[in-house]
Amino acid sequence: MKQRLVSLDVLRGFTMILMTIVNNPGDWEHVYAPLLHAEWHGCTPTDLVFPTFLFIVGVSVVLASPDQSSDGIILQRILTRTLRIFCLGLFLSFFSRIHFGGLEDAALLGFRLAITAIVVVTLFGNYDKNWQFWIVVIMFITMIILAFGGFKDFESVRIPGVLQRIAVVYLIVSLLYWRTGWVTQAIVGVAVLLIYWAIMTLIPVPGIGEPNLEKGTNLAAWLDNFLLPGHLWATSKTWDPEGILSTLPAVGTGIAGLLTGQLLRLDIVQSRKALYLLAGGLAGIIIGFLWNFVFPLNKALWTSSFVLYAAGWALLCLALLLYIIDIKGYGGWTTFFVMFGVNPMVVFFFSGILIRILNVVKVANPTNPSEQMNLVPYLYQYQIVPRFESPYNASLTYALLYLLLWSLILIVLYRRKLVFRV
Repeated sequence: MKQRLVSLDVLRGFTMILMTIVNNPGDWEHVYAPLLHAEWHGCTPTDLVFPTFLFIVGVSVVLASPDQSSDGIILQRILTRTLRIFCLGLFLSFFSRIHFGGLEDAALLGFRLAITAIVVVTLFGNYDKNWQFWIVVIMFITMIILAFGGFKDFESVRIPGVLQRIAVVYLIVSLLYWRTGWVTQAIVGVAVLLIYWAIMTLIPVPGIGEPNLEKGTNLAAWLDNFLLPGHLWATSKTWDPEGILSTLPAVGTGIAGLLTGQLLRLDIVQSRKALYLLAGGLAGIIIGFLWNFVFPLNKALWTSSFVLYAAGWALLCLALLLYIIDIKGYGGWTTFFVMFGVNPMVVFFFSGILIRILNVVKVANPTNPSEQMNLVPYLYQYQIVPRFESPYNASLTYALLYLLLWSLILIVLYRRKLVFRV
């Protein structure tokens, strides 16, 4: 088994911690600005969370790759993991829409949890067996049929998503690493960024006119709505921040991680690696910032300038952590972050499922006992908000309490040395 790079686990853990906080405020109307995505163009610390995770996916493809395996086994592992991650993302969209007969309330929740248990057993764990691959294929095909087969419960289920994008990027960068060298990978990375820039700024938008980068009227939005009508982000309905066309430059983010992983495996002193990471990070931030003047930083569109800018910050953070932890040996403080870093899929998937479960549980409304309300708003409105003068502090406290809950869960997993792979 390969030795883990603690600095990478810490960076992944920090990313998951920040993701848990920004995804779970008590009140979306009262969130401190750094914990929100940019309204459209621009970049906040929150906008850097997802690209940093995708960057780490690329790094991990290198560091976790087997030294010797047959081509058939490698390909099967890549395809199986891709489908598992994609299916996990799809299931998050499906969970709240699952119905069976006339089941309601507790019975319906129990049925959904039973289905979730089957999904978890199928998608977490060993995936070297050929029969496991075909089970995942069947699960994927089943969900696609449910989404597009005219079934009322799933006719508007969201198809794109965070895990789905991770799956696609993982697939492409894994195949690149398997079959090409770093020079080819770098050329592909530069090419996808330039091609995406040209596509978004030179090709007219059907039915709209001139190329543009505005919300809902750009070419990426048109393609999302053309190929996946009714299956997009609920907030917009006509485009998706993890849409089809914008996944192309996201591959560039994964390739940046791929190249970084190969740098980390070089037989050179760690201090030189940290220096190279620092130089690459500064270059990415500067070039991305300058490109921003003609192709604005935009997380929802995943613009090419955003790819370089976000990768630059990821490189800088990794360089700093590599220097502090792996070179200087100051690692006594890292356990909390490593707990989150070694089980990222557990945190992402089950935190999403847990919120959905809690939103189904009903309690009496204190202001009108004859009515019921969902548990989550009850806890926030009646147990947290009254204790704070500032609604922003109340909202942040709710997110931190949810983080604390996950910290307690991960302490148990970490102490028992339980690491769940997808």
